[in-house]
Amino acid sequence: MRGYRILKDSNSLGRIADVNRALTTQRLDIMEGHVSKYIFGEGVGQAEIVCRQYLLVWLAGLKLNRALLHALGKPGSSVVHYLPPEWRKTVQKAGFKIARLRTALLWNAFVGMMLAYGVLKIGKIILDGINATFKISRQQLGDYVYFDGLAAGNLPQPGRDGRSHDIMSWYMQWAGKEPHIDTLCHGSIGTERRAVNGTLVIPIPDPVPPLRSLSALSSFTTWGIRATVFATWDFLRGRWWHALLLNQAALAARVCIQNSEALAKEYLFNNSGWIYRPLWTYAAEKRGSRITFYFYSTNCEAFKQPDGYPPLPYGWEAMNWPHYLVWDEHQADFVRRVVGDTGNIDVVGQIWFHCSAEELPAIGSKSVAVFDVTPHRSSRYQTLGVAFEFYVPEICIAFLQNIQEITRCAGYSMLWKRKRKIGSMAHPRYRFFADQLSRVENVIIVDPDISANRVIEKSTAVISMPFTSTALIARELGKPSCYYDPSGMVQKDDRAAHGIEIVSGPEELNAWLRNIPDGLHTKDQGICVKKSGLIRNHLQEEYFQKHQGG
Repeated sequence: MRGYRILKDSNSLGRIADVNRALTTQRLDIMEGHVSKYIFGEGVGQAEIVCRQYLLVWLAGLKLNRALLHALGKPGSSVVHYLPPEWRKTVQKAGFKIARLRTALLWNAFVGMMLAYGVLKIGKIILDGINATFKISRQQLGDYVYFDGLAAGNLPQPGRDGRSHDIMSWYMQWAGKEPHIDTLCHGSIGTERRAVNGTLVIPIPDPVPPLRSLSALSSFTTWGIRATVFATWDFLRGRWWHALLLNQAALAARVCIQNSEALAKEYLFNNSGWIYRPLWTYAAEKRGSRITFYFYSTNCEAFKQPDGYPPLPYGWEAMNWPHYLVWDEHQADFVRRVVGDTGNIDVVGQIWFHCSAEELPAIGSKSVAVFDVTPHRSSRYQTLGVAFEFYVPEICIAFLQNIQEITRCAGYSMLWKRKRKIGSMAHPRYRFFADQLSRVENVIIVDPDISANRVIEKSTAVISMPFTSTALIARELGKPSCYYDPSGMVQKDDRAAHGIEIVSGPEELNAWLRNIPDGLHTKDQGICVKKSGLIRNHLQEEYFQKHQGG
């Protein structure tokens, strides 16, 4: 936190993001002639980008941010973090001192641990195969698709009307889905079996079934022994990439040895884990499986600044998925800027993702659905390395306060749905304000797990915080929709808005709400606007008095 304050005081908050962006495009010194197809399999031609993606997930982002901020917080201190040689040079070019010996030792220890992890992964695949080979009852999946990275809230959960706005229900009504599907599979173990229009939804431990024959197990065991010896020898002579990816190579080898009919017809990945395309997907694609990456949200871009657009955010430029599903042409343009004009992109409209069977509370005929972003507590937020400070308590509280006052004076209920439940990770000032706001008469609290679609369908209009995807859902459902910026910091022509109107300040918000058909407007609405213009209102004063503005 001291390091963060130093950056903020020197007006250089962007330094952290700049380092991560530089690592995104910094090629690793992996010589093509020294990359083994025996280890990398069908991904051998993409070895450098596979390793770079993998390291961006494991070493960059929040982990690196903490190390950089910690070094800045102690005058004369150096960065101590497990980084490959090429990335150490990049960090030094950004003006940070590197503890060379300790960083080199940490890097080698990290690769050694990944080598050991690879050996354990090989052993686990063999044991799983032995258990599957001699197990009498086998789960019959038939022709199936697999959804990676799902939790219980992403599974079908129909409400009273029988509808569910989850990713699997969306997939089954999508015209581009695989035509013949017996089963929908996911990795959320412990959840019960479900169905979507008669198609079973089943949890399975791994995206690729275990090896089920003695011949396949024998082939994989032979591969595992040879690959371990080869990766260890290369690690000892400085070729670290085989040791680093041994655990991923084991999964790829299982795919290659597996009966192709046992693989999914399609594997779907989402933008929660956008950077790394697993090594085994290259083998699966070669054997006939479709590999698809879909966006369940549109909030991917950095805010436009007065002097223009900043560089692309960390990680995106390292993507190389073979097939992308996006919401609209604006998002398709973003993907093209990331991967180039050759990207295989399908515009499919809104993609459902998370839902709940929880019923909506009682809602009147005049209501405004409000979708905000919860600010994180300082210790968490400052490690994000965000250069443009927008999702902070002052702005997030003003967003809600302005809307509550203006909707109350206009005779609307305020349907407030938070983005997600983050508990104690939310900033304490925001938590206090939210608790007070939930008691205000015209405010109706909506469970964050309930699908935004269901909330929007019951509302008269929708107000979203820039640049949450709910504004686009509202437009698709034919509801008046805007982004509201209480600070005036967001540029009106920011392309991240996807063509949705950006409303700045309480006066503009009041005028926007007045233009909604059949809106009810009272004579004292102008007074409400003046009240809403105050960043510190009566709900916040109690907090400031207790905590002396901290």
